[in-house]
Amino acid sequence: MWGSWALYWWIASRSAKRTARKESLSSRLSYTAPLLVSIYLLSAAKVPIPVLRERFIPGGSWTFAVAVALTAAGLLFAVWARRHIAGNWSASVTVKEGHELVTTGPYAILRHPIYSGLLLALVGSAIAVGQWRAVLAVALALLYFVPKLRIEERWMREQFAEAYRVYCERTWALVPFIC
Repeated sequence: MWGSWALYWWIASRSAKRTARKESLSSRLSYTAPLLVSIYLLSAAKVPIPVLRERFIPGGSWTFAVAVALTAAGLLFAVWARRHIAGNWSASVTVKEGHELVTTGPYAILRHPIYSGLLLALVGSAIAVGQWRAVLAVALALLYFVPKLRIEERWMREQFAEAYRVYCERTWALVPFIC
């Protein structure tokens, strides 16, 4: 599933609008390391720390079914959000030429639905792995998404002022009913 998602993401990225403003490389690198460690923890065949290889959830067909369902739901939600934001999307924090404030579709509920979908997919993948390393991977992914969304929110407030403030009042940032 992740491979299909990555292929779609790459193809879809080719239709993004031109960039008007982009965060610095040092800014991007400041929050990217946790994501790289998260990917390693989820994809490595074996991690060198024994306690991280212990199971936090029993294996079995029901566990696998739940894991697949959550991963698929998360990836599909992220794709829906990516399709909805269309040319305004970027892998790094940017403001696009002719940037629009998208507040419909999944953006009517969440300000960062791509991140929300990816986090749900990571939770599903963590359940599939079933080891404590996967729980750590999800926590580290949060250390990637939260600083990045804070920068994005600051830039959107600068770009859209009052409209973004109003939008923030009626939506959740990342997880419905929590934050």
